[in-house]
Amino acid sequence: MAGSTYGTLFKITTWGESHGAAIGVVIDGCPAGLALCEKDIQVYLDRRKPGQSKFTTARQESDHADILSGVFEGRTTGTPISILVRNQDQRSRDYGKIKDCYRPGHADYTFDAKYGFRDYRGGGRSSGRETIGRVAAGAVASKLLGQLGIKLTSYTRSIGPITIPEEEYDFSCITENKLYMPNNAYAEKASAYLEECMKNKDSSGGTIECRITGVPVGIGEPVFNKLDASLARGIMSIGAVKGVEIGDGFLTAGALGSGNNDTFFSEDGHIYKRTNHSGGTLGGLSDGCPILIRAAIKPTPSIAREQETVTRDRENTSITVTGRHDPVIVPRAVVVVESMAALTLADLLIVNMSSRLENLKRFYAE
Repeated sequence: MAGSTYGTLFKITTWGESHGAAIGVVIDGCPAGLALCEKDIQVYLDRRKPGQSKFTTARQESDHADILSGVFEGRTTGTPISILVRNQDQRSRDYGKIKDCYRPGHADYTFDAKYGFRDYRGGGRSSGRETIGRVAAGAVASKLLGQLGIKLTSYTRSIGPITIPEEEYDFSCITENKLYMPNNAYAEKASAYLEECMKNKDSSGGTIECRITGVPVGIGEPVFNKLDASLARGIMSIGAVKGVEIGDGFLTAGALGSGNNDTFFSEDGHIYKRTNHSGGTLGGLSDGCPILIRAAIKPTPSIAREQETVTRDRENTSITVTGRHDPVIVPRAVVVVESMAALTLADLLIVNMSSRLENLKRFYAE
């Protein structure tokens, strides 16, 4: 299988299946000397692990991270970092009834059509559990970015029809509710909405926002590897994501140039923008303003309602998906979106070191 590796210089390869022995990631290209321990990674994994509330799957996993290589005496060595998380609470029997038919909204049909074989136990590589490797690597990338004064803040912006107006954001609330929303009152409304979804044997989608501050000007590439294009590619690689916006996103289609342009001004020898409609990017490069990314997350496809489908033998049938599933993916996907943004940015920052001759001279003259 191709396509399990991401990045150019700061590169990751994820491996493992939902119901296999373990899930993991190998990180290649992380600079030596970064202070790193398993606790740094565990903080991120705890944000996405199951069993956090009634709105997440009841699968009980500790998702404990083991660093197998690349760290010595608490610091990275510059060699590949291998991180393993063992699966402990698989119930493969829950999937026995669907091994010969395709679940609506899942990758069952397309995976089978491509490979002529599929791991029907929870989706195998197509399972959301694959994102453990991304999050473990994202924790390392985020710590690297933190050394440069770069901070990522991610949260649930909306669940179903419940959307928090930007003027009512309170980032101190993000960890105070199980939905990771920056407003506790809206989190209560969203919880009530999810209760109704569960009663109706249905699920909900939503949106996630990620704000990145402290990024220097000029990160990204002006043609194919634009900063915004690279972020969109990374975040769209998450299975549940169906759309990505940067800055004002689709609102720009109805805007006027006079209102959409971010005008500049100079103060104390520095250049600033008066607005940030562009979301922190211009011409594919960072412009010094906060980078704003928004991801649309689809409803959980595993629902307890009876649905029409077909078997591998092309026979019409119906299916009711059983087992342990999230009625909403959004809260657990917040850290996944943040991790892919961190991985993308860390890679582009390292690539950017070769953009000027003076950078090479400065480095090798020391």
